[in-house]
Amino acid sequence: MSDALINGLAGAGGGIIAQLITYPLQTVNTRQQTERDPKREKRRHGTIEQMIQVVRHEGWDRLYGGLTPSLVGTAASQGVYYYFYQIFRSKAEAAALQRRRNGVGDGSVGMFSSLVVAALSGCVNVLLTNPIWVVVTRMQTHTKKSGNCQPDSTSSGDTILAALEPPPFGTCHAIQEVYDEGGVWGFWRGVFPTLIMVSNPSIQFMLYETLLKKLKKRRASSKKGSNDVSALEVFLLGAVAKLGATVVTYPLLVVKSRLQAKQVASGDKRHHYRGTLDAFIKMIRYEGFYGFYKGMGTKIVQSVLAAAVLFMVKEELVRGTRWLLTKDAVKMVKSKPSS
Repeated sequence: MSDALINGLAGAGGGIIAQLITYPLQTVNTRQQTERDPKREKRRHGTIEQMIQVVRHEGWDRLYGGLTPSLVGTAASQGVYYYFYQIFRSKAEAAALQRRRNGVGDGSVGMFSSLVVAALSGCVNVLLTNPIWVVVTRMQTHTKKSGNCQPDSTSSGDTILAALEPPPFGTCHAIQEVYDEGGVWGFWRGVFPTLIMVSNPSIQFMLYETLLKKLKKRRASSKKGSNDVSALEVFLLGAVAKLGATVVTYPLLVVKSRLQAKQVASGDKRHHYRGTLDAFIKMIRYEGFYGFYKGMGTKIVQSVLAAAVLFMVKEELVRGTRWLLTKDAVKMVKSKPSS
């Protein structure tokens, strides 16, 4: 099994576990980013309080709205990202070693090269998986609303409840809604700011690789002479790296969510965006720069926790897989009859 495939599968596994743990926070954060009702803005709730409000008025299932396509998207995104990241990283390492043989550099991959590797991996990932995240955003921002019919004293209670209960909104409904609104290209709404958003994992991985490299170097130069890094240390490094990346790129994430959420053409034109530039202009004009940072506190908690869990689980899965493969290889060698 190739190193790229091991990292791809481990990244997918780590992403799924991180998503399961932090998904309610992600749902609330997406709603915060796409909230454009002035009345609701005045009654702004904290993250926990908003989660309670969703459960009270819409049920527990709404906190996990879009979980299935999200898990598919997470597995696909992390798998694609780590697979291509490892391929591009290997090529960068080979190029660095070649430069060293030519008398240039120390043979290690520099910060700029790490940034380019992460950016290329991110672009491939975005172009392949953007349709999944458009559907997920629609399902996360869909709210259960009662009908406009009034209770009829001549009707039975069951009939009233059936009339007021909205139909379920599933993956197929979200896909149909996106297609009806924008055709096939509707599944790539928000792809431009999302492509720019590759700077988020790029910055994240640049910080992570740099911090990890320094920690291993310090560990190797210590008296113990070992450069092994514990799962807790990987968790903390992943958290710090994601925190820095999120603060820098959050406005792009808000614009992406606005573009991917349901567009009501017949509603308030201030809230209908024709594209990325139109969204930026209208948000600055009608909401100010604060609009670009709606829900950032929730996002920091969710993304930092998710990234930390992802890094920790991925590294453990990679380590465990390599150990199993090495163990199997040793057994195969020992089982061969001597000539």
